Amino acid sequence: MQHLDLKVIEQTLAWCDEGETIWLCTVLDTFGSSPRAPGSWLCANGRGEHVGSLSGGCVEEDFLERLAHGAFEAPITLTRYGDGAGAVPNVALPCGGALDVLIERLPPTPDTRAHLERVLQALKGREPLIRRVDSQSGKRDFCPAPPTGPRVQREGDTLHLRVSPAHRLVIAGISPITAPCAAFAVTLGFEVIVCDPNDAACQALNVPGAEVKTTLPSAYISSQTCHGATAVVALTHDPRIDDLAMMEAVRTQAFYIGVMGSQRTSQARAERLARSGGLSDAQIARIHMPIGLALGSKTPAEIALAVMADIVRVQHGKAIDAL
Repeated sequence: MQHLDLKVIEQTLAWCDEGETIWLCTVLDTFGSSPRAPGSWLCANGRGEHVGSLSGGCVEEDFLERLAHGAFEAPITLTRYGDGAGAVPNVALPCGGALDVLIERLPPTPDTRAHLERVLQALKGREPLIRRVDSQSGKRDFCPAPPTGPRVQREGDTLHLRVSPAHRLVIAGISPITAPCAAFAVTLGFEVIVCDPNDAACQALNVPGAEVKTTLPSAYISSQTCHGATAVVALTHDPRIDDLAMMEAVRTQAFYIGVMGSQRTSQARAERLARSGGLSDAQIARIHMPIGLALGSKTPAEIALAVMADIVRVQHGKAIDAL
């Protein structure tokens, strides 16, 4: 989950600022079944505090135990967990697979802080980067990342680790659909921001992991960076909120833009957006309306599921007719 990765780097920076040596672990490759994908992070300090994950728990336990006994003092360590030659003995993944892990020992120096700060800015949407790490010397630097590509590649002794913006969901407006949609998104690893001008509605919304802002959604969207890993959805049926949010969203790099409504309502909205909002045909075509997969959804939770399923479909480049 990329939003978890954002939390990992934020905590890593915090420990660095407190003068602590830190160990940044990256999943490099997986074989067979594995709980976490390549590129996933875990960070720990010398006191055994940690954030992030590499597996279902067994890998973390072994790593932290060995760290407490003075292991991983080299700048770079490569290790394998699970089945296969060279794997750490007596540590089997519950799924039966295997994974390779890069462990970087990062002292609390200005160079470390500058490196981590650049990673953080990439996760927040400034620019996608490739973090290049020499697996022998520990030397690390950055280069621009292409628009798409794997999170981890190996080129001899050099590891190419993609750092891309954490997926973000901006929900425009609070309705019965908002809470389950936000909860699904948090579970899927999205950074979730809910915007509504109604203070009472904002105070009443309680979804752990979601950030709630008492503001007009269109104002938030126009003032923030909606990078290419952002999805924007409007869920209120109120044109004063939904239409304005769509007018701002199509001017961003958001990979998914959607708004609720029937076919008839959506057609009327498209005409309004062209007439009153000045949107072009190409901009209107970016908007998923009606929003979500056609699952026959009726309840708020079912509608939220259909919305998030469609976002995940687009996120992974899956055509609607390929489902």
